[in-house]
Amino acid sequence: MKKIIITLLSALGIVLGGQVVVAKEISITYVAGHPPVFRWVKHVNKTFIPAVNKALEGSGHSIKWSEQYGGSLAKVGDELEAVEEGLAEMGGISSLFDPAKLAVQNVTYYSPFVSSDVDKISELMTKMQFENKDMIAAWESNGLVQVGGSIAIDDYLLMTTFPVNSLDDLKGRKIGAPGPAVTWLKGTGAVGVSGNLTTYNNEIKAGVYDGVIVFASAALPGKLHEVAPYITKIGFGAQYAGSMAANKDWFESQPEVVQKAILDAGEAYRVAYQKDLGASVNKFLSIMESQGAKVSEASPEMRKKWAAGMDNVAMEWAKKLDASGVNGTAVLKAYMDTMRSAGATPVRNWDKE
Repeated sequence: MKKIIITLLSALGIVLGGQVVVAKEISITYVAGHPPVFRWVKHVNKTFIPAVNKALEGSGHSIKWSEQYGGSLAKVGDELEAVEEGLAEMGGISSLFDPAKLAVQNVTYYSPFVSSDVDKISELMTKMQFENKDMIAAWESNGLVQVGGSIAIDDYLLMTTFPVNSLDDLKGRKIGAPGPAVTWLKGTGAVGVSGNLTTYNNEIKAGVYDGVIVFASAALPGKLHEVAPYITKIGFGAQYAGSMAANKDWFESQPEVVQKAILDAGEAYRVAYQKDLGASVNKFLSIMESQGAKVSEASPEMRKKWAAGMDNVAMEWAKKLDASGVNGTAVLKAYMDTMRSAGATPVRNWDKE
């Protein structure tokens, strides 16, 4: 009879140390505004979800996933609110498109021309999300907890419908750029217009933009070289664009084994994403060139002139945060010091002016 009872209970759960743990299926809706054609979404299904599922094997817990991508639940920039309000338990949060709510997370976007080393950016910003009190507070003030899976972006390029040989070629041109990156156009004579990858192609076709600031690993999947074939490697630098996050109340109510599985899978996702990214950047540039794009590299003089002509948007951003009670200046200094110590040679030392 005892064996029969244990067999029946085991059908509903598992037996651990003489105790029956009833199996629990946990529903998780994961939201991302971008479609899975982009690798930071693709690796949710390819890497993150399988890693969570594998970690929970034999634990008595399993996940029922609902993957909501490409604006099916939330558009780009609305993922934070979807997770905060409980419409989704987890999501890929584009801090790039939430510069007010996740201000300190955007430190890299307010300090261009620092480093093109996307791996270093990823490592540093991942560490800061978990350890910097201001960055932790930014997530928590929006009802979220950051769980890893940092999204680092490869060196930004300028893609245009016209050739760019000097800054004079940009005067009067309308250039689309994501979030804070619009500030990179100050002093160039170009007109910066806020946009994102989901609309760039159509807006260039329609003449809304004469070009965009974008990165190679997304330009090819977005077929931007077909409408903006002039690619200029300006060297704006690699960037941190966001992380995975969970609804704080929901996450903290989950069993420890589930929390650990999610956190470990977040790091597995970051590593896999970075490896995929590193293998793709030069390859994608070559493919676009083979398909008719014209790739050129800005001279050191042009880069220096571009950076020097900008307002010090980094210090303006940092001081504005200081005035609101957030340690923007300290975050900027920590970021710049770490990049310099890692070998970066910024075109402009934003924190020292």
